[in-house]
Amino acid sequence: MNILTKLFPKPPILTGFGRRNRAIATKSDAEIKIMEESSKIVATVLKEITEYVRPGMTTMDLDVYAEKRIGEMGATPSFKGYHGFPSSICACINQQVVHGIPSRKQKIQSGDLLKVDTGAYYEGFHGDSCITIAVGKVSKPARKLMEVAEQALYAGIGQVKAGNHLLDIAGAIEDCVQPHGYSIVENYTGHGVGRNLHEQPSVFNFRTNQLPNVELRAGMTLAIEPIINQGSKVTRVLPDRWTVVTVDNSLSAQFEHTVLVTEDGYKILTDRTAV
Repeated sequence: MNILTKLFPKPPILTGFGRRNRAIATKSDAEIKIMEESSKIVATVLKEITEYVRPGMTTMDLDVYAEKRIGEMGATPSFKGYHGFPSSICACINQQVVHGIPSRKQKIQSGDLLKVDTGAYYEGFHGDSCITIAVGKVSKPARKLMEVAEQALYAGIGQVKAGNHLLDIAGAIEDCVQPHGYSIVENYTGHGVGRNLHEQPSVFNFRTNQLPNVELRAGMTLAIEPIINQGSKVTRVLPDRWTVVTVDNSLSAQFEHTVLVTEDGYKILTDRTAV
Protein backbone atom coordinates (compact mmCIF):
# COMPACT_ATOMS: atom_id res chain seq x y z
CA MET A 1 0.00 0.00 0.00
CA ASN A 2 2.52 2.80 0.06
CA ILE A 3 4.48 5.58 -1.47
CA LEU A 4 7.83 5.21 -3.20
CA THR A 5 7.69 8.49 -5.08
CA LYS A 6 8.80 10.04 -1.80
CA LEU A 7 12.04 8.09 -2.08
CA PHE A 8 12.50 7.52 -5.80
CA PRO A 9 11.87 9.99 -8.67
CA LYS A 10 10.44 7.20 -10.85
CA PRO A 11 9.01 4.58 -8.50
CA PRO A 12 8.96 0.91 -9.39
CA ILE A 13 5.62 -0.83 -9.58
CA LEU A 14 5.25 -1.70 -5.93
CA THR A 15 4.24 -0.14 -2.70
CA GLY A 16 5.69 0.47 0.70
CA PHE A 17 6.67 3.62 2.49
CA GLY A 18 10.15 2.48 1.48
CA ARG A 19 10.64 -1.24 1.26
CA ARG A 20 14.04 -2.89 1.39
CA ASN A 21 14.86 -5.86 -0.79
CA ARG A 22 14.44 -8.81 1.55
CA ALA A 23 14.01 -12.52 0.99
CA ILE A 24 10.42 -13.78 0.96
CA ALA A 25 9.67 -15.09 4.44
CA THR A 26 7.36 -17.88 5.50
CA LYS A 27 5.99 -17.90 9.03
CA SER A 28 6.16 -20.64 11.63
CA ASP A 29 3.02 -21.85 13.39
CA ALA A 30 3.96 -19.76 16.45
CA GLU A 31 4.47 -16.66 14.33
CA ILE A 32 1.17 -17.21 12.53
CA LYS A 33 -0.64 -17.32 15.86
CA ILE A 34 0.80 -13.91 16.73
CA MET A 35 -0.14 -12.55 13.31
CA GLU A 36 -3.66 -13.81 13.85
CA GLU A 37 -3.80 -11.60 16.93
CA SER A 38 -2.32 -8.50 15.30
CA SER A 39 -4.67 -8.95 12.36
CA LYS A 40 -7.65 -9.47 14.65
CA ILE A 41 -6.89 -6.11 16.26
CA VAL A 42 -6.90 -4.45 12.84
CA ALA A 43 -10.14 -6.16 11.85
CA THR A 44 -11.79 -5.10 15.10
CA VAL A 45 -10.77 -1.46 14.69
CA LEU A 46 -11.99 -1.29 11.09
CA LYS A 47 -15.28 -2.97 11.96
CA GLU A 48 -15.80 -0.49 14.79
CA ILE A 49 -14.92 2.49 12.58
CA THR A 50 -17.52 1.33 10.04
CA GLU A 51 -20.13 1.56 12.80
CA TYR A 52 -18.67 4.70 14.39
CA VAL A 53 -18.28 7.04 11.43
CA ARG A 54 -20.95 9.68 10.84
CA PRO A 55 -21.29 12.67 8.52
CA GLY A 56 -19.83 15.74 10.21
CA MET A 57 -16.95 13.87 11.81
CA THR A 58 -13.41 14.69 10.75
CA THR A 59 -10.85 12.18 9.56
CA MET A 60 -8.81 13.13 12.63
CA ASP A 61 -11.69 11.90 14.81
CA LEU A 62 -11.25 8.48 13.23
CA ASP A 63 -7.49 8.56 13.69
CA VAL A 64 -7.83 9.37 17.40
CA TYR A 65 -10.35 6.56 17.80
CA ALA A 66 -8.18 4.02 15.97
CA GLU A 67 -5.04 4.84 17.94
CA LYS A 68 -6.94 4.57 21.23
CA ARG A 69 -8.49 1.21 20.35
CA ILE A 70 -5.23 -0.27 19.03
CA GLY A 71 -3.56 0.67 22.30
CA GLU A 72 -6.39 -0.73 24.40
CA MET A 73 -5.90 -4.09 22.71
CA GLY A 74 -2.21 -4.19 23.59
CA ALA A 75 -0.74 -3.17 20.25
CA THR A 76 0.83 -0.09 18.71
CA PRO A 77 -0.17 1.56 15.41
CA SER A 78 1.95 0.25 12.55
CA PHE A 79 1.68 3.40 10.48
CA LYS A 80 2.42 6.17 12.99
CA GLY A 81 6.00 7.34 12.55
CA TYR A 82 6.66 4.88 9.74
CA HIS A 83 9.03 6.75 7.43
CA GLY A 84 7.66 9.90 9.02
CA PHE A 85 3.97 9.24 8.45
CA PRO A 86 2.21 11.23 11.20
CA SER A 87 -0.96 9.20 11.86
CA SER A 88 -2.33 5.83 12.90
CA ILE A 89 -4.61 5.49 9.87
CA CYS A 90 -4.56 6.57 6.26
CA ALA A 91 -7.88 8.29 5.55
CA CYS A 92 -8.85 9.05 1.95
CA ILE A 93 -12.08 10.57 0.66
CA ASN A 94 -13.46 10.27 -2.88
CA GLN A 95 -10.67 11.20 -5.35
CA GLN A 96 -7.96 10.61 -2.74
CA VAL A 97 -6.35 7.27 -3.52
CA VAL A 98 -3.93 6.31 -0.73
CA HIS A 99 -1.89 7.73 2.18
CA GLY A 100 -4.29 10.49 3.15
CA ILE A 101 -3.22 12.22 6.36
CA PRO A 102 -6.11 12.63 8.82
CA SER A 103 -7.01 16.24 9.56
CA ARG A 104 -9.34 18.19 11.83
CA LYS A 105 -10.19 20.31 8.79
CA GLN A 106 -11.33 17.40 6.63
CA LYS A 107 -14.98 16.74 7.36
CA ILE A 108 -16.72 13.58 6.26
CA GLN A 109 -19.97 14.16 4.38
CA SER A 110 -22.93 12.03 3.39
CA GLY A 111 -22.25 10.61 -0.06
CA ASP A 112 -18.50 10.24 0.46
CA LEU A 113 -16.47 7.16 -0.32
CA LEU A 114 -14.15 6.94 2.67
CA LYS A 115 -11.08 4.70 2.61
CA VAL A 116 -9.59 3.77 5.97
CA ASP A 117 -6.32 1.84 6.04
CA THR A 118 -4.61 0.83 9.28
CA GLY A 119 -2.15 -1.60 10.81
CA ALA A 120 -1.34 -2.93 14.26
CA TYR A 121 2.00 -4.11 15.62
CA TYR A 122 1.62 -6.81 18.25
CA GLU A 123 4.40 -8.88 19.82
CA GLY A 124 6.73 -8.36 16.87
CA PHE A 125 4.30 -8.79 13.97
CA HIS A 126 2.02 -6.55 11.90
CA GLY A 127 -1.51 -6.90 10.58
CA ASP A 128 -2.68 -4.62 7.75
CA SER A 129 -6.09 -3.98 6.19
CA CYS A 130 -8.13 -1.34 4.35
CA ILE A 131 -11.84 -0.80 3.78
CA THR A 132 -13.94 1.58 1.73
CA ILE A 133 -17.01 2.89 3.53
CA ALA A 134 -20.07 4.37 1.83
CA VAL A 135 -20.96 7.25 4.15
CA GLY A 136 -24.67 7.97 4.27
CA LYS A 137 -26.43 7.90 0.91
CA VAL A 138 -23.91 7.53 -1.90
CA SER A 139 -24.56 7.64 -5.64
CA LYS A 140 -25.13 4.42 -7.59
CA PRO A 141 -21.88 4.86 -9.58
CA ALA A 142 -19.91 5.34 -6.34
CA ARG A 143 -21.47 2.28 -4.73
CA LYS A 144 -20.77 0.17 -7.81
CA LEU A 145 -17.11 1.23 -7.81
CA MET A 146 -16.84 0.26 -4.16
CA GLU A 147 -18.53 -3.10 -4.74
CA VAL A 148 -16.26 -3.96 -7.67
CA ALA A 149 -13.17 -3.08 -5.63
CA GLU A 150 -14.29 -5.50 -2.92
CA GLN A 151 -15.17 -8.17 -5.47
CA ALA A 152 -11.70 -7.76 -6.99
CA LEU A 153 -10.07 -8.31 -3.60
CA TYR A 154 -11.92 -11.58 -3.08
CA ALA A 155 -11.26 -12.66 -6.66
CA GLY A 156 -7.55 -12.26 -5.97
CA ILE A 157 -7.74 -13.99 -2.62
CA GLY A 158 -9.55 -16.88 -4.28
CA GLN A 159 -6.36 -17.67 -6.19
CA VAL A 160 -4.24 -17.98 -3.06
CA LYS A 161 -2.87 -21.44 -2.30
CA ALA A 162 0.51 -23.12 -2.24
CA GLY A 163 1.72 -23.79 -5.78
CA ASN A 164 -0.15 -20.92 -7.38
CA HIS A 165 1.68 -17.75 -8.42
CA LEU A 166 1.40 -14.00 -8.00
CA LEU A 167 0.13 -13.70 -11.57
CA ASP A 168 -2.83 -15.89 -10.64
CA ILE A 169 -3.81 -13.27 -8.07
CA ALA A 170 -3.09 -10.39 -10.43
CA GLY A 171 -4.98 -11.91 -13.32
CA ALA A 172 -8.08 -12.63 -11.24
CA ILE A 173 -8.15 -9.04 -10.00
CA GLU A 174 -7.63 -7.61 -13.49
CA ASP A 175 -10.31 -9.85 -14.99
CA CYS A 176 -12.77 -8.74 -12.30
CA VAL A 177 -12.15 -5.02 -12.81
CA GLN A 178 -11.75 -4.60 -16.57
CA PRO A 179 -15.28 -5.53 -17.72
CA HIS A 180 -16.65 -2.61 -15.68
CA GLY A 181 -14.45 -0.05 -17.43
CA TYR A 182 -12.54 0.92 -14.31
CA SER A 183 -8.78 1.37 -14.16
CA ILE A 184 -6.35 -0.35 -11.80
CA VAL A 185 -3.84 1.90 -10.06
CA GLU A 186 -0.44 0.46 -10.97
CA ASN A 187 2.03 2.45 -8.87
CA TYR A 188 0.67 1.14 -5.57
CA THR A 189 0.27 -2.55 -4.90
CA GLY A 190 0.11 -5.16 -2.18
CA HIS A 191 3.05 -6.68 -0.34
CA GLY A 192 4.27 -9.27 2.06
CA VAL A 193 3.63 -8.50 5.72
CA GLY A 194 4.95 -9.91 8.98
CA ARG A 195 7.84 -8.79 11.16
CA ASN A 196 8.02 -5.80 8.84
CA LEU A 197 4.99 -3.86 7.69
CA HIS A 198 6.20 -4.17 4.12
CA GLU A 199 8.08 -7.26 3.01
CA GLN A 200 8.69 -9.07 -0.25
CA PRO A 201 6.98 -9.97 -2.50
CA SER A 202 5.15 -7.13 -4.17
CA VAL A 203 1.60 -8.35 -4.82
CA PHE A 204 0.48 -6.61 -7.97
CA ASN A 205 -3.09 -6.27 -9.21
CA PHE A 206 -2.59 -6.60 -12.96
CA ARG A 207 -0.68 -8.86 -15.30
CA THR A 208 2.90 -7.72 -15.76
CA ASN A 209 6.31 -9.11 -16.64
CA GLN A 210 8.09 -6.35 -14.74
CA LEU A 211 8.31 -8.32 -11.48
CA PRO A 212 9.05 -11.99 -10.74
CA ASN A 213 6.06 -14.32 -10.88
CA VAL A 214 6.68 -15.75 -7.42
CA GLU A 215 5.31 -19.18 -6.53
CA LEU A 216 3.24 -19.12 -3.35
CA ARG A 217 4.30 -21.30 -0.43
CA ALA A 218 2.43 -22.28 2.69
CA GLY A 219 3.25 -19.90 5.53
CA MET A 220 3.57 -16.78 3.38
CA THR A 221 1.51 -13.84 4.60
CA LEU A 222 0.40 -11.33 2.00
CA ALA A 223 -1.41 -8.00 2.08
CA ILE A 224 -3.58 -8.10 -1.05
CA GLU A 225 -5.03 -4.71 -1.91
CA PRO A 226 -6.52 -3.76 -5.28
CA ILE A 227 -7.01 -0.03 -5.78
CA ILE A 228 -9.31 0.98 -8.63
CA ASN A 229 -10.36 4.30 -10.12
CA GLN A 230 -13.53 5.32 -11.89
CA GLY A 231 -11.46 7.17 -14.48
CA SER A 232 -7.76 7.33 -15.27
CA LYS A 233 -5.28 5.08 -13.49
CA VAL A 234 -2.83 7.99 -13.28
CA THR A 235 -2.28 9.57 -9.88
CA ARG A 236 -0.30 12.42 -8.36
CA VAL A 237 1.06 13.23 -4.93
CA LEU A 238 -0.13 16.38 -3.15
CA PRO A 239 2.31 18.91 -1.63
CA ASP A 240 2.03 17.19 1.77
CA ARG A 241 4.21 14.51 0.09
CA TRP A 242 1.90 11.73 1.20
CA THR A 243 -1.68 12.07 -0.07
CA VAL A 244 -2.16 10.52 -3.50
CA VAL A 245 -5.10 11.63 -5.67
CA THR A 246 -6.49 10.81 -9.09
CA VAL A 247 -5.32 13.24 -11.78
CA ASP A 248 -8.83 13.58 -13.21
CA ASN A 249 -10.63 13.88 -9.83
CA SER A 250 -12.42 10.59 -10.45
CA LEU A 251 -13.46 8.43 -7.51
CA SER A 252 -11.15 5.75 -6.12
CA ALA A 253 -11.88 2.68 -3.99
CA GLN A 254 -9.70 0.16 -2.18
CA PHE A 255 -9.99 -2.98 -0.08
CA GLU A 256 -7.20 -4.94 1.58
CA HIS A 257 -6.77 -8.06 3.69
CA THR A 258 -3.81 -9.76 5.30
CA VAL A 259 -3.97 -13.33 4.02
CA LEU A 260 -2.13 -16.51 5.02
CA VAL A 261 -1.15 -18.96 2.27
CA THR A 262 -1.98 -22.55 3.21
CA GLU A 263 -1.28 -25.86 1.43
CA ASP A 264 -4.80 -26.05 0.03
CA GLY A 265 -5.93 -22.44 0.05
CA TYR A 266 -5.85 -19.44 2.33
CA LYS A 267 -6.96 -17.91 5.60
CA ILE A 268 -8.03 -14.26 5.81
CA LEU A 269 -6.38 -13.05 8.99
CA THR A 270 -8.09 -9.65 8.98
CA ASP A 271 -11.58 -11.07 8.49
CA ARG A 272 -13.99 -8.53 10.04
CA THR A 273 -16.83 -11.06 10.11
CA ALA A 274 -14.86 -13.14 12.62
CA VAL A 275 -14.49 -10.44 15.29
